[in-house]
Amino acid sequence: MLVVIGIALLGDVLALRLPALPDAAHNFVTVFLGIFIEALPFLLLGSLTSGLIAEFVSPEDVARFFPRPRAASALSGALMGLAFPVCECGAVPVVRRLYRKGLPTPAGIAFLLAAPVVNPIVLASTYAAFGLGPVLGARVVLTVIVAVGIGLVIGTQPTLTRLLTPRTLLPVAGGAVEMMETRRTLTARFQSAFDAAMDDFLDMGRFLVAGSLLAAGLQSFIPQSALISIGRDPLSSVVALQALAFVLSVCSTVDSFLALSFVNTFTTGSIIAFLVFGPMIDLKSSVMYWTVFRPRVVIYMLVLAFLFALLAGVFINLNLPW
Repeated sequence: MLVVIGIALLGDVLALRLPALPDAAHNFVTVFLGIFIEALPFLLLGSLTSGLIAEFVSPEDVARFFPRPRAASALSGALMGLAFPVCECGAVPVVRRLYRKGLPTPAGIAFLLAAPVVNPIVLASTYAAFGLGPVLGARVVLTVIVAVGIGLVIGTQPTLTRLLTPRTLLPVAGGAVEMMETRRTLTARFQSAFDAAMDDFLDMGRFLVAGSLLAAGLQSFIPQSALISIGRDPLSSVVALQALAFVLSVCSTVDSFLALSFVNTFTTGSIIAFLVFGPMIDLKSSVMYWTVFRPRVVIYMLVLAFLFALLAGVFINLNLPW
C-alpha cells in the first residue's frame, strides 16, 4: 500500500514539474507513468490471486485439475484465463505460484501467453472495438494455437531446472514455504494469503518498473513514423505492427482500441498479428518473465511467438479477403 501511495505522490510531483522539462524528457515521463499506472492494478490483481493460490490451493488440487499429457495440459492452460481474468502483468505471479504447486510446464507457458487475450475482459473489449467478426475470432483462435504450440515445444524439456529460475524452484525443493499448518482460522489464512500477495507484488513491482522504463525510453527516442510508413505491404506491415506492439507494451485490455486506429493504414493481417503477439510478450512483460523462466527460455518464447504471429499475419494478408 505504501508503494502505491508513493507512486501516486510521485506522479503528482512529476505532473507539476513536467512543463519545465525538455520535450523528450516530458514525453518519457508521461509515457512511463501511462504504462506503469495502466499495468499496476492488474499486477495487484494477479498478486492477490497468487496469494490466494498459495494459501488455499494444494499440490493435490493442481494435480487433480490439470491433466498430465502435454497436449491436454497446454490446452487447459491456454483456456485457464477464462477463470483467472488477468493481463500479462497479473499472469506472471499466478504462474510462478502455480509452478510451486506442481503445475505442468506446458500449462504454465500456455496460460502465460494466452491469458492476456482469452479472458472475459479482453474478449469484451475486442468485441466493443471490432464487433463479432473475423478480427475477434482470429485473435482468439490464433492466440490459443500459438500458446498451445509454444507450450508443447518448450514443454518437451525433461526437467524444470532447465526452464525455471532457481528462485521459482526453491519452494518445490525445500517444501517449507508451502507446507503450512492447515488447522487455522479462516481469518488467519486470509491474512497469510494477503502477506504472500504483498511479497509477490513488491517482488514483481520492481520488474514492472524496469520494463516500463525500457518501453518508455524506446517510445520516446525512436521515431514510430518509420514503422507506420510501411503499413500496406503484406509482409512489412506485419513486422512493423509486431515491433510496435513489443515497444508500446500496451495492456491487452485496451490494445483493441489502439489497433482500431490502424484499420485505414495497415493490413488486416498486421492488425491481427498486433493483437495476438503484443499481449503474449512485449518489452515490459519480457522483463517480468525473467522472474519465472531462465533468460534463454524467454528468448525462445519471444522468437517463437513473433514467428507464429508473423506467419499467421502474412497468410491472412495473402489468402483471405478481410
